[in-house]
Amino acid sequence: MNSDRKVAVITGASRGIGSALVDAFRSRNYRVVATSRSIAPSTDADVLAIAGDIGDPATGARVIAEGLARFGRIDTLVNNAGIFTAKPFTQYTAQDYQQILSTNLNGFFYITQHAVEAMEKQGGGHIVNMTTSLVDNANSRVPSVLASLTKGGLQSATKSLAIEYAGRSIRVNAVSPGIIRTPMHAEESYEALARMHPMGRMGEISDIVEAVLYLESAGFVTGEILHVDGGQSAGH
Repeated sequence: MNSDRKVAVITGASRGIGSALVDAFRSRNYRVVATSRSIAPSTDADVLAIAGDIGDPATGARVIAEGLARFGRIDTLVNNAGIFTAKPFTQYTAQDYQQILSTNLNGFFYITQHAVEAMEKQGGGHIVNMTTSLVDNANSRVPSVLASLTKGGLQSATKSLAIEYAGRSIRVNAVSPGIIRTPMHAEESYEALARMHPMGRMGEISDIVEAVLYLESAGFVTGEILHVDGGQSAGH
């Protein structure tokens, strides 16, 4: 096994931003461990696809263990998996609450613990968490308390982990997207969604990928919450 090449682990990797991140890291000659509930096996020998529920503690352990067994190292973890459900606060159900916390927080917690253990043993690494601009820019037109509760927790954890591990060469950063043009948004909503950003457009998947790749290459940056939101976090 040749373990000289870097290895990135990407959660929520079967579509949208996650799938684009797999392609982007492969274009930089990384090997990739890609995971999501429904991900299909890859025909690329340098991509290990692992299906599983990221909220299950066993999934995080298995993804990191199988990545190490296959490629010999873990250099980067992108916690991209997430659930976003916009509802008035009193309309969230107990099932909504459990599902969103399971994916957004439990999914981050379990896999990141195992990734950090691997990074410590090899002498360094990088973690990128995906949050949302709504954490810093609440909007009455998008009622989303559970997104703010969970993704806000990730932003706080990003800074805490960055400081805890700064002396051990493990960097921890986050990308905070605005509304990104993905299949989850109906095309007829694009104009209204674009107007929610001071720049007057929705973000593209490539905007988020470029932000993650910047953080990956920025060796003196840790604890950063990089807003990629068309100016939403700056004001209106």
